[in-house]
Amino acid sequence: MFNMRTLSNVILLIIIISIVYGLAIPDKKQHHHNSNSRIIKKQLSDEEHYQDIEHDDGLHEQQHNRDFDHEAFLGSTDEADEFDQLSPEESRSRLSIIIDKIDTNRDGNVTELELKNWIQQSQKRYIYEDVDRQWQVHTDNDQTIKKLSWERFRNKTYGFLDEIGDNPKRTIDDMKTYHDMLRRDERRWSMADIDGDKTLDRDEFILFLHPEESEKMYDVVVDETLEDVDRDGDGKISESEYISDMYSAEDSSSSSSSNIPEWVQREREQFHTYRDKNGDGFLDRNEIREWIVPANYDHADAEAKHLIYEADTNKDGILSHDEILDNYDVFVGSQATDFGDALTRHDEF
Repeated sequence: MFNMRTLSNVILLIIIISIVYGLAIPDKKQHHHNSNSRIIKKQLSDEEHYQDIEHDDGLHEQQHNRDFDHEAFLGSTDEADEFDQLSPEESRSRLSIIIDKIDTNRDGNVTELELKNWIQQSQKRYIYEDVDRQWQVHTDNDQTIKKLSWERFRNKTYGFLDEIGDNPKRTIDDMKTYHDMLRRDERRWSMADIDGDKTLDRDEFILFLHPEESEKMYDVVVDETLEDVDRDGDGKISESEYISDMYSAEDSSSSSSSNIPEWVQREREQFHTYRDKNGDGFLDRNEIREWIVPANYDHADAEAKHLIYEADTNKDGILSHDEILDNYDVFVGSQATDFGDALTRHDEF
């Protein structure tokens, strides 16, 4: 555990090295998902769809989080944030253009299938934009590079470790997290290298960055989950490890059962009722895989049904143009804040 002086020194050293060498230090959050985002199969948003809210009187309730819907519908956090800067009038105007794109048969209504297809398309667009952005970073936007070598990626992302490693005042523990990330990335890289030539083309790079997109990568997802959650290293996940991954006594002002959120108890029940299929008290690799990348749950389909439920005023099972615009805040949101020069992506819509 870092003390504050040690932590400050490490952070300062990393910042200095980053400035001097222009190296991209990876984001820990991308490698160590928090407990609420472990289910990655077709994940539509890093937000939680429903949040457990604790009131002053100690009662808890599940509150709907519309940020999840906004990101799922628009395809990314950036898109959702941009809409948050629009006035209600501008939000409706741009949403109207999106509706025309969703309504593929041009009948003036949006069906559940059309909405589901749009959500899937938005998610794919986010993935491809993310891959393009990171490919440009790691190739220095060199259009002649068709395959990315591990050495180039490693030097671009983790080169700062070589400089820190030469400093005798630094302990291995100081940078253990980044060394673990390096090891995990190298393993994931090898798994994504389908043709085994030690380099990744764009399609393989997608597998590396978004392993949820291919069943070929599920084993490495399970490996990473075990490393994060399996505290005793026995190759399986107990109920206490499962719960500790998402909640600890420190999250509550008291460790008494009366202060433990209801959702924690529901997760305990989920563990025994749905997760631990063979009833042995642990999650093995197959059960972990079903937890993290569930095969029988379609996130886009569920979100389409949810949005129709929220906005289908006349309850006919489809959404009219007016129903969507009247409920624009369900789909895109708006805080009616300043807008103008910051809005540059009109070409997208």
